[in-house]
Amino acid sequence: MFFAGIEKVLDPSWSAKGFLLSAKTFPAFYAWFAEPMNTWWVDPLNSWGITLVGVALLLGIAVRPACLAGAMLMILYYFPHNVFPTVPHGFIVEEHIIYAAAFLLIALLPSAQQFGLGSIIRKTFIGHIPFIGKFI
Repeated sequence: MFFAGIEKVLDPSWSAKGFLLSAKTFPAFYAWFAEPMNTWWVDPLNSWGITLVGVALLLGIAVRPACLAGAMLMILYYFPHNVFPTVPHGFIVEEHIIYAAAFLLIALLPSAQQFGLGSIIRKTFIGHIPFIGKFI
């Protein structure tokens, strides 16, 4: 996630418009995101969202929220370029569904918060702040 996102963040000419306008499933829904009134927030939200999910997972901070956001992004990326019930590499299930399932599995496992910097930060004074301690 980090490398896919940072590539978009560092490229000033990158836009999700081409991806959104070529949607085969729910074309009107995805075309709405590609309208000029929406691209100003869709492009940075997409590129920074992917990047921050990757950073959170690499560092082990806020793993559950990052996994839930990653699963949501994978579901949003799943639909546009598939004509159901077949998908390019299989039948209904392809890599976006597998990634979304993996993100959800990690988010639901109790060990999701035991590894990484999040477990260290939770032991400090920052971790004792009610909302932040659960978020990290």
